[in-house]
Amino acid sequence: MKKYFLMIIALLMLFFITHTTIIVIDGLNDEVENVDVAVVLGNRVNLNGEPSDRLAARLDKAISLYNEDYFDQIIVSGGIGKEGFDEAKVMKDYLVEHNVKKKHVIVDSDGYNTQMTAENTKAIMEEESYGSVMVITQFYHISRTKLAFSKVGIERVYGAHADFFELRDFYSTIREFPAYYKYLIQ
Repeated sequence: MKKYFLMIIALLMLFFITHTTIIVIDGLNDEVENVDVAVVLGNRVNLNGEPSDRLAARLDKAISLYNEDYFDQIIVSGGIGKEGFDEAKVMKDYLVEHNVKKKHVIVDSDGYNTQMTAENTKAIMEEESYGSVMVITQFYHISRTKLAFSKVGIERVYGAHADFFELRDFYSTIREFPAYYKYLIQ
């Protein structure tokens, strides 16, 4: 009996390691395509009202791809964080300060989580007749974000990761395993 229990544990660990490796590979291999719109997912805003380094890296990736003409519309999606700032509005201000035209930034202040961002983006895309989207977030978050967007009916979803890494990314990558399956079965 103990032998079977250990075998099951080993198989579950192998599954976890394989899936996590796939998440990392998917997230680090950007699918940079010409799309109708990009979506930058929100993150913490510092107490001084500036984007955190993680959020700034996502915005910088969007600016770089915008300047390379991969898209001309950017949805910034976030909520009001515990610091008291509307992430989406801070993100818009950052993009405009970095020469993205104000008319090219769409604010979604109700993107409190990945699922809400997907639903809100779907509504915006239908309203604007957009057919394709590029999600911009951290590498470990790309697979789940694409899954959420696909589950709300967005067929052409691509991903690009922010060029920012920190120690906490190891924890966040591990956390993506159960989060992915939570989204899958919802």
